[in-house]
Amino acid sequence: MSSVAPLQASEVGDWAFETDVLVVGFGAAGASASIEAAAGGADVHAVDAAGGWGGATAMAGGSIYLGGGTPIQRACGVEDTVEAMFAFLRAATGPDPDEAKLAVYCENSLEHFDWLVRCGVPFEPRLWTEPSWEAPSGYGLMFTGGENAYPFADIAAPAPRGHVPAMTNKKPGERSAGWVLMKHLADTAADAGVHTHYNTRVGRLVVDGDRVVGAEVVTFGERSFVKARRGLVLSAGGFGANEAMLAQHSPRLLGNHLTGTDGDDGSAIRMGQAVGAAVRHMEAGQTAFPADPALLCRSLLLDRHGNRFINEDGYPGRVGQASLFRQDRQIFLLYDDTANEETQQASGYVVEPTWVSDDLAELETEMGLAPGALTATVGLYNAAAEKGEDPVCHKSARWLRPLKPPYGVLDLRNAMFSIFTTGGLYTSVHGEVLSLDGDPVPGLYAAGRTTSGIPAWGYCSGTSLGDSTFFGRRAGRAVASG
Repeated sequence: MSSVAPLQASEVGDWAFETDVLVVGFGAAGASASIEAAAGGADVHAVDAAGGWGGATAMAGGSIYLGGGTPIQRACGVEDTVEAMFAFLRAATGPDPDEAKLAVYCENSLEHFDWLVRCGVPFEPRLWTEPSWEAPSGYGLMFTGGENAYPFADIAAPAPRGHVPAMTNKKPGERSAGWVLMKHLADTAADAGVHTHYNTRVGRLVVDGDRVVGAEVVTFGERSFVKARRGLVLSAGGFGANEAMLAQHSPRLLGNHLTGTDGDDGSAIRMGQAVGAAVRHMEAGQTAFPADPALLCRSLLLDRHGNRFINEDGYPGRVGQASLFRQDRQIFLLYDDTANEETQQASGYVVEPTWVSDDLAELETEMGLAPGALTATVGLYNAAAEKGEDPVCHKSARWLRPLKPPYGVLDLRNAMFSIFTTGGLYTSVHGEVLSLDGDPVPGLYAAGRTTSGIPAWGYCSGTSLGDSTFFGRRAGRAVASG
């Protein structure tokens, strides 16, 4: 990895230009920071290593986690409170969530929704209730964190809080609502007078004493320096594309498919560390389950020994985390013809099983399980499901049904998971980058996946874009006044 040691201002011969605020990275966090910094009267320049705006945001499903009774929730007949939202997020994003960030995020969720709408982001007041990674076109609200499943349904009153920007002709994984969100943020930033520079990478920060005053930038191999009179915002993504950092901080994420871009190289985090910034939860990451959620909730998820280890109707990202971090990707999915048919009707997903058999003993041999292991697991599950119960993993009664032969098994051992990192720079609720002593690093702010935000360890779809836009705004306001 190249050096990110800061330069002293006295080492800079000439500044290519000066600005009040320099924003590094122009995804959701950087665009939101730019908009609010410009609204605060600052001259704002934003740089991005890619050839255009968007980053990981433009590739995302677009869900934004909002609650407390938004207009979309009310229009869909959903009752929600700030207190229930906070209680859920405190449990779902732990262990060790940043409760100060959670509190201010929940308390200001309605205002943040209004801000997104003012930026032109459209939402359809229609609720989607089927298990899926993304709601189809025409739906603007869905459950995105397992709020209505164990254990969270017993902790806080369940409410769908995934607000999905309206988009026609979606193609999940190719063309999703994250692009719509980013387009409106980029347009709003342009209207606010933000200057954007693409194909421009930041190499090192420039400091004057202990204060960050600018950065070294590289454009098509040409190095220059930009002075930031009020401060600089780091919002250049996580470190999922940096194998050395993954090996150091979260090795179980190695060998998987990155949800993000090559720009998620961790350079912004390393630059922050180089000027004394602290980091949090660098071991944490989001890991999408490698099968359709509509199939998962209707199946039995098994470990390498043929035992269940989590309720299959929970948020599939949480199931994915348990499968990767606790089971090391050594898992199987067992289902039957009814589950297969219902999945195809619900999502169009066609299951191609690894093995099919009427005989559980035969499947035990194929799967390399101890004799009787699968028979015992299915027998216990079926007996309880007949009564509408699941004493082992507490799956909701909605999905409880005895499985019947013929059975299908997906061998998901060592399957590729879609991952991204959620650890990063330690920041205040105002986006200030904090030192090891908890003091602000003068002139330096950060937002988005460059930081450790709302998804401290646990994750819910929408908390990344919610965190990026909300705390990007706060970082923009703070640096403009700095």
